[in-house]
Amino acid sequence: MMLDRRSLLASLAATPLLRERLKKRLFADDFREGLGQWVIEAEKPATVTARDGVLDIVTPAGLTAWFRRELTGPIAITYQAMAVSEGAPHDRVSDLNAFWMAREVGGGSPLDHPRTGAFADYDTLETYYVGQGGNGNTSTRFRRYVGRPGERPLLPRHDHASPDEMLTPNRWTSVRLIADGSRIEYWSDRRRLFDLDDSSPYTRGWFGLRTTQSHLRIRDFAIFRLAR
Repeated sequence: MMLDRRSLLASLAATPLLRERLKKRLFADDFREGLGQWVIEAEKPATVTARDGVLDIVTPAGLTAWFRRELTGPIAITYQAMAVSEGAPHDRVSDLNAFWMAREVGGGSPLDHPRTGAFADYDTLETYYVGQGGNGNTSTRFRRYVGRPGERPLLPRHDHASPDEMLTPNRWTSVRLIADGSRIEYWSDRRRLFDLDDSSPYTRGWFGLRTTQSHLRIRDFAIFRLAR
């Protein structure tokens, strides 16, 4: 069932200030009408389906699913995600990742410049990125990409290895991404894992789900305008 605004507000009970600022739902996908709102870039043949309220991604290598709409801040991007571990070949609990406010250098759309799905291909974007449970569920990292090949800047305080910030198999996790002017945040359930006060923020761009060698399920995807 798609998470409506009332349910989402209830899920944010631990963050009343943000709850008060959710002004309007801009976009949503209940994953009952196929993949029309998404563009898939896959390094190797993958299985991606949207039905019965769930986006199901099974991939043997790198994959990015781009939401087609351009986003302009201030916004909150919300969804629930599960790393599946049921014994299938690609049920590797790893890499619940995301790009947000992503754009080409100069402001163009990533959708106009298709990539192979290999991770290094995305170095040339200006974007925020989080990899939760990366490297076989051993690292959780936040990066601000600067659009140059081979550069993925990583501050020491944004390189986490705590077990309680990794992925729990077969459990739904609530994810929230914030792009609020200079304030950039990543929340997992009701815990803020990363924040950045960006002096030169990316205020518009595209959102992409990202993973590799994994089986993910996504539901209740929505994007909200934040009141100023």
